[in-house]
Amino acid sequence: MRRYAIWGTATSPGHEAWVRSIGEAFEADGFVRVDDHAEADFVLNMFDPADPKAFRRSSRGTYSASFYELEDEPEDVLRTSYPNLVRTLANVVVLHVPGKGVWFTTMERGTYKISDDPAEVFERLAPLAKSKLVIDNEFVPDLEPELWDGDEVTADIAAGGKRMQELDLLPAPFPVHEYLDERDLRHVMRLYQVGGLSYGNLSARKDATRFWMSASGVDKSRLEVPGRDILLVTGYDEPNAKMMISVPPGIEPRRVSVDAIEHWMIYRAHPDVGAILHVHAWMEGIAATDINYPCGTQELAESVAALIAREPDPAHAVIGLRNHGITATGDSLTEILDRIESSILRQVPMT
Repeated sequence: MRRYAIWGTATSPGHEAWVRSIGEAFEADGFVRVDDHAEADFVLNMFDPADPKAFRRSSRGTYSASFYELEDEPEDVLRTSYPNLVRTLANVVVLHVPGKGVWFTTMERGTYKISDDPAEVFERLAPLAKSKLVIDNEFVPDLEPELWDGDEVTADIAAGGKRMQELDLLPAPFPVHEYLDERDLRHVMRLYQVGGLSYGNLSARKDATRFWMSASGVDKSRLEVPGRDILLVTGYDEPNAKMMISVPPGIEPRRVSVDAIEHWMIYRAHPDVGAILHVHAWMEGIAATDINYPCGTQELAESVAALIAREPDPAHAVIGLRNHGITATGDSLTEILDRIESSILRQVPMT
């Protein structure tokens, strides 16, 4: 049984009725509404853009969609909505302009428009609300001493991060401190174990069962410390939805990239894949996922892995993630970047 809650305060009776009609669509789909938002798997957060209130979830597994209303469409929806996404600590923010449409804005800084029919809004939100988040880590201090300072694989990942910056594929970490007060910033850091939002990730195979991967929330052009900035993923604890990470003793690691579950699935299915690159960019003529599942969900990982498997050459493939970016496989990060450099588009199309 999945549970949802409505939280916050609407800015008009019409806005409240509209959000509640979306909630009713979830109930028709089998969700049960609860009064205690701490018990909810999915929260519809109504807020006033003049004074946005953060929904401070008690579990990282709770999906939060924030809803606000304006009389007219802003000149720049992304610039208007994205700060509200951060301030309300949401997975997605939904702007409703009555009679004119609805704009979704995602953590990947993408915006797309649909009608304001509650049924269509529900259809967009339902797969996201039902997805399984895999962002927890189990850190095991068993990394071999000869790997404490890294190896040729971590050096290649660090070089790949620098090259991403040179190719303008690496947005700077999002200045979250400019949008949150000290209290909410501490909450973000505690909830997600990051100090800023940064985009893209890199990984490379270590051996048959392990791979090195960039950490979450770090500047990918400055991947300096193995065991902290670049982490060795050793497996997936599916019952507990945790990625297993081998680290050196006496170091405080960062959480591995939320896309680790996706990379793990690809490496496991394709032993000839040597490296994987994810960037928030695009390429023409590529297969793409149908649903923009949140980063770090098992459903997104399965969708991407399935498309990789259907490619003529899964070890040298490029797959689109709807309203998000691309994931590319190759022999090495250098080989991937050499292959895609001339075809890459910096703007992700939103649909």
